[in-house]
Amino acid sequence: MTVVRFGLIGYGAWGSFHARAIAKTPGAELVAIAARSAATCQTAREAFPAAHVYDDYRALLDREQLDVVDVVLPSHLHHEVAAAVLSSGRRLLMEKPMALTLADCDHLIELAASKNRLLAIGHELRLSSLWGTAKEMIAAGAVGTPLYVLIELWRRPYRLGSDGWRYDIGRVGNWILEEPIHFFDLARWYLARQGEPVSIYARANSKQSAHPELQDNFSAIVGFPNGAYAVIAQTLAAYEHHQTVKVTGTGGALWASWSGAMDRTLHPTFSLKHFDGATATEVPITKITGEVFELEDEIAMMVAAVRGDQGLSSLASGADGRWSVAMCLAAQRSVDTGTVVRMDEFLRPGKD
Repeated sequence: MTVVRFGLIGYGAWGSFHARAIAKTPGAELVAIAARSAATCQTAREAFPAAHVYDDYRALLDREQLDVVDVVLPSHLHHEVAAAVLSSGRRLLMEKPMALTLADCDHLIELAASKNRLLAIGHELRLSSLWGTAKEMIAAGAVGTPLYVLIELWRRPYRLGSDGWRYDIGRVGNWILEEPIHFFDLARWYLARQGEPVSIYARANSKQSAHPELQDNFSAIVGFPNGAYAVIAQTLAAYEHHQTVKVTGTGGALWASWSGAMDRTLHPTFSLKHFDGATATEVPITKITGEVFELEDEIAMMVAAVRGDQGLSSLASGADGRWSVAMCLAAQRSVDTGTVVRMDEFLRPGKD
């Protein structure tokens, strides 16, 4: 069976997880890694001696025969590097956010179409045995017509990132693009039957007086057609990592939760309950869930996609990635202006 050859651009804290996921996935081969510093390049060589290691991603693209390139870089570099990958004719898996502007998202979608290449965005919650089971149950009518989704995260502050990029508003874009972007994607996925989001109203504040632009507490209400809506809430002023999703509809409710000492724990606790209008029951989740495990599933799905073994329904497309960025940017505008942002107006050309 054909081996799918991967190149990895970015070998920071999360990039190293990507490297390990590629290396352990049946049918995948980690052929090459691009890292920025001499120290990181040396660390990559020691961890993956069979891979070619470069200090310039352009050299990797020029010299290697690759089926997929996986991009795991600070957010402000996403568009530049993703555009180079797609222009080279490779399939692309890239971490969220897709880009920092809608214009850059549109450019990447156009490039992927012109090269007839797969563009997938790393919204890995779609691949979770927990959050994915909730989606399957919603689609099967377990809550009737879904009307309300609550997604809440309680956690400690973000890691600084290489050179402190995550705490630099010029490089991160905004903190809504960092993790709430996953929850906007999840809400849109869960309420897909209702149509696309129509409005966003958001509030945020920060305990960091020196950097009020880095918002520790964030909440948004996302309006959907026919009166359905989602509430997305996050605080970074807490501890550990606890995520809750609640969904109610005309015929029932779901309550899912995930907890760990940190986001990348290998030993989380998690549960899913279903209420049919009369009785609440535990839904068994037999496969462990968490972003480390979903990453492995994401890599396996990319292998299957290259081979044509299965559809791509659970991978977030370029269009999905653009919607997630759009909702985050609209939420930030709502925070800044104190007004409700209409998505039809926000999505007009030139509005971002």
